[in-house]
Amino acid sequence: MDKNINIKEFLDKDEQKDLLRLLTAGSVDDGKSTLIGRLLFDSKKLYEDQLDALEKDSKRVGNAGAGEIDYALLLDGLKAEREQGITIDVAYRYFSTNKRKFIIADTPGHEQYTRNMITGGSTANLAIILIDARTGVITQTKRHTFLVSLLGIKHVVLAVNKMDLVDYDENVFNKIVDDYKSFVTRLDIPDIKPIPMSALKGDNVVEVSDKMPWYNGESLLDFLENVHIGSDYNYEDFRYPVQYVLRPNLDFRGFSAKVASGIVRKGDEIMALPSGKRSKVKGIHVYEGEIEEAFPPMSVTLTLEDEIDISRGEMIVHPNNQPSIDRHFEAVLVWMDEEPMDVKKQFFIKQTTNTTKVRIDEIRYKIDVNTLEQSKVDNLSLNEIGRAVLTTNKPLLFDSYKKNKSTGSFILIDPISNNTSAVGMIIEKLNNKDLPSRINDIDRVKAQKGLSLISTKEREERLGQKGQTIWITGLAGSGKKELAYIIERRLFDEGKTVVVLDGSSVRSGLSQELDFTPADRAENLRRVAHISRLLNDQGIITICAFRSPDSSIREQVKEIIGKNRFTLIYMNETLDACKNRQPELYKLAEEGKKDDIPGIDVKYDIPDDADYKINLSEINRIEDLIKRI
Repeated sequence: MDKNINIKEFLDKDEQKDLLRLLTAGSVDDGKSTLIGRLLFDSKKLYEDQLDALEKDSKRVGNAGAGEIDYALLLDGLKAEREQGITIDVAYRYFSTNKRKFIIADTPGHEQYTRNMITGGSTANLAIILIDARTGVITQTKRHTFLVSLLGIKHVVLAVNKMDLVDYDENVFNKIVDDYKSFVTRLDIPDIKPIPMSALKGDNVVEVSDKMPWYNGESLLDFLENVHIGSDYNYEDFRYPVQYVLRPNLDFRGFSAKVASGIVRKGDEIMALPSGKRSKVKGIHVYEGEIEEAFPPMSVTLTLEDEIDISRGEMIVHPNNQPSIDRHFEAVLVWMDEEPMDVKKQFFIKQTTNTTKVRIDEIRYKIDVNTLEQSKVDNLSLNEIGRAVLTTNKPLLFDSYKKNKSTGSFILIDPISNNTSAVGMIIEKLNNKDLPSRINDIDRVKAQKGLSLISTKEREERLGQKGQTIWITGLAGSGKKELAYIIERRLFDEGKTVVVLDGSSVRSGLSQELDFTPADRAENLRRVAHISRLLNDQGIITICAFRSPDSSIREQVKEIIGKNRFTLIYMNETLDACKNRQPELYKLAEEGKKDDIPGIDVKYDIPDDADYKINLSEINRIEDLIKRI
């Protein structure tokens, strides 16, 4: 009976230990795998069959020298790794001590395996960065440190390894620490712990070594057991991305999820986003029963006092502390796919429990992971890292990654292959005026001719006309739409086949998810330009009536459609006349209740290259245009 009680007490105590997730990073032969192997060996966390296999493998394929145990073989499990003596994939190992449980991710050091390191470090609380005492801080060290900073890891152990090969020289250690700290000042890593050690000999790994009396600190294991990670969690901003609506019977309706951040208590007032509906927490349920409060990383089920319609992908928060709700944001992307980024493609984005479509509006720059230099590029390839602007089809609920890892991270998924194309860390949402407003250069390249058996010439001969686009630009209320339909009537009466595209008709269907930010205006006009081009290829005349205030966008639209079949009309109307024609719109704009109105808070570029400059009082001037078509 006593024995059973002791076992139960042991299991209960083990269950209450907190968990430290850590990764190791370093260059080839810095000794990452050896260090972890020594950690497991000296802390007596290996079974007898593992020890027997380790001794046999050390004699057969070990690299530690005659009679020595090669501790790296405990982690280098892939055949290719053992043959080459390097780490390729991420190797995970679990062990525990009397104070704490550990999950170690041994990540590869090669630059071509950057994505593996990002994967291994995505959940880590701490990083062990190894440096060979003989070589000091090198390019790979800086790269790994940058990636650690990028992942938001707050604790770093600077493990200066192979001190036995430099005669345990204190000066060597101090110089490496100074060089490293000089580099780290450029990055955001608040806690750095330098430890001199020899993984192969066991110095300062589990026990403090007497070979370095000048070192007054603790051993690696002592530090790992005692480093405080509780404050790494965000306990201020309550974020509860609903994963599942639990309805086991008619009397119970709860919302199940993992607490991403913050603390929730029974009786708290909450708000459901994006609906904005409010209620109070009636109960917090776990497998063992009901509890009074929940915090990260607990998985719980919340019940509410009121019947609120909440589904997967929505979020429960405190009303006075809400995340950003937006479609546009800036993020750091790590490209994970073998296929290079295709900026024309719409990806799926998965952020918390939400999934929607997303487009990449702009790559601000690529970051060289070795030098931290920034360069302008059009796309990213495997293992490359860049800062990008993204726009989603529907608003996301997010915080910056620096503030909240759970709500600030996401993945991009290829819609065809279903591969993970990229992982991303949100920097911040963007103001409308900071959004890129250009059409991607790729859109300006003429598409290859299709495989239709009917040529454009045949279609034009059949219809008795040439496909072309009449593009009408001007301020709101300048009469663009009226002119478009007048021209349509005249051309139709002449026997022409003609289609009108205007802002309200296109946005009610084709572009209904877009707003009026510069990026979405550009995307809307890109779509219109491509539709016009397709219709023109069929010999159909299109008349497009859009404000299109940006001259560079109009120029790009012309290039998509083709300069030889593009006619630009500018509605040369005064602002006062426009205001008289649409007084309600301009009144809202002047009162600050409506944004992004050209001529008020958005600049309108008057086209100097317009083929026609007219207003509705000069409508007879379109006869010349009709004769030319």
